[in-house]
Parts: sequence; C-alpha cells; structure tokens
Amino acid sequence: MAAAELAQQIRAAGAGGCALSLSGGSTPRRAYELLAAESGLAWDRVDVYFGDERAVRPDDPQSNYRMVREALLDRLAGAPRVHRMEGEAADLEAAARRYEEELPDRLDVLVLGMGADGHTASLFPGSPALREARRRVVPVEAPAAPPRRLTITPPVIAAARQVIVIVSGADKAASVARALEDEPDVEAVPAALAREGLWLLDRAAAGRLATCNSE
Repeated sequence: MAAAELAQQIRAAGAGGCALSLSGGSTPRRAYELLAAESGLAWDRVDVYFGDERAVRPDDPQSNYRMVREALLDRLAGAPRVHRMEGEAADLEAAARRYEEELPDRLDVLVLGMGADGHTASLFPGSPALREARRRVVPVEAPAAPPRRLTITPPVIAAARQVIVIVSGADKAASVARALEDEPDVEAVPAALAREGLWLLDRAAAGRLATCNSE
C-alpha cells in the first residue's frame, strides 16, 4: 500500500519532476524495495532528499542514506538526482546550511516515520528544533544513539505538498493516537506536526484509534 501510494504521488507530480524526501529507519525499507519494482516511473525527473541523517559516514549501517540506497536507489534502472545530507561532516552547522540551500521551497512528497516516543525525522519530544520557525535544517542532539544528527524542521513539514507518515508496530500505537487527537501536544508528540498528512498504519500501530483504515 505504501509503495503504491508513493508511486502515485511521484506520477502526480507531472512532467516538471518530483521533489521526494525519504525517511530512514527500518519501517519504510520494504516500501522502498517495492517502489523500486514499480514500472513507468520517470526516476530521471525525481530529486531525492532526506528528512534527517545520523552523524555517521554514508556507508555506516546506521546511515539513513545507506538504507535508502540499498533498498531503493541501487535497484533503479533510472537515476534520480540524490541530495544526501552530509552526516559525516565535522561541522554539522555548516552541513545544515548547505542542505538548506539544496532543499526546494516546497517538497512534493515528504515521507516520515514515527518512533515509539512520538518523534519524527530527528525532531524528538522537547527538542528546541520543534520551535524553529526560520531555519529549515538544523543540527540536533537526539536522546538516542547516535545522538548527533541533522534534521528538517517544522516549516519544511508544513510546506510540503503531500506528507506521508508510515508507522508500524504496537509499541507506537499510543503515540499514533496522541498525534492524531483533536488538539495534540507537538512538544510531547512531534509527529503531530504531520497530523494533516496521509497516515499509513498497520493494524498494530492503529490499535488505539477509535476508527481506522489500516494497511
């Protein structure tokens, strides 16, 4: 379901091309593998961006770029333009500012995930980055290993034409319910920044919603 939705959104972007931002983590890997097998996608007109990155080399097992490359990019017949976050840079502030210059004003499709604690991208509960209104990419310290990271900020999420949130697992059900409630606390559940997007949930992740259409 997630792969088909992503393919549809890429096609909907039209001849002008698609600015597609992908999430790391384990949840979207299978969706990316299936997306690579979708036929008729003009990957040469797609720009691939990233919502966050760990401060590791691009070949490190913890690298979001590495996961996306293995699951999607290496499997494509066409070649999208890939805009990688420089997580390995010694100066993450400078790397963040360079990435801000690469990002378009508005992403066509922004894929996000969510952790059990309610974080999305590398926007964690209580992070000062949640209150960022001007900068679009910032370095952050995360309460999870590896702690040093780069992440997009709320203005990028708000500006995206289509946000797709992919979540699986019963351990995330409570945070899903909190993110989608009428007046969510973004400081406590940052994924609520994307509450107006399309949420693709498995049955376990949707378990605490009153009504749901799950994958």
